[in-house]
Amino acid sequence: MNKAVKLILCIALTLSVGAIGGIATASGVNNWYLTLNKPVFNPPNYLFGPVWTLLYILMGISFYLILQAPNPVLRKRAILIFCTQLVLNFCWSFLFFKFQLLGLAFIEIIFIWFSIILMIITFYKINKTASLIQIPYLLWVTFASILNGSIWVLN
Repeated sequence: MNKAVKLILCIALTLSVGAIGGIATASGVNNWYLTLNKPVFNPPNYLFGPVWTLLYILMGISFYLILQAPNPVLRKRAILIFCTQLVLNFCWSFLFFKFQLLGLAFIEIIFIWFSIILMIITFYKINKTASLIQIPYLLWVTFASILNGSIWVLN
């Protein structure tokens, strides 16, 4: 498969996961989420879409770089870790926004955070760029974890 097509497919995969999760998010943000008590550091709702879009694009680029790895054993492990964090990421939107399970969503986002750390470490052994472009994702999920936990405590 042509490299450009593979890159586009990797980005399309991650953006698709984000878009489906966004459907669950949109249904909650426009009604139930508005009624919650939120901490003073809660960003405006319009910020989340662009940030997540950029993060999903970076995930797709990173995944593409990992798929190019010559070592099949390392590549297979990295793909498994990548898919695990992506599934966890996908599920969080449903837990938090669709099912309104703030505590369970908080526990789950901690698993996402650890899976991102593991992904960054694993990717670094294969492709440093693929690893380092995941740092914004880690920082955002760190912030999102604090936000999720704060909203849970306040409500």
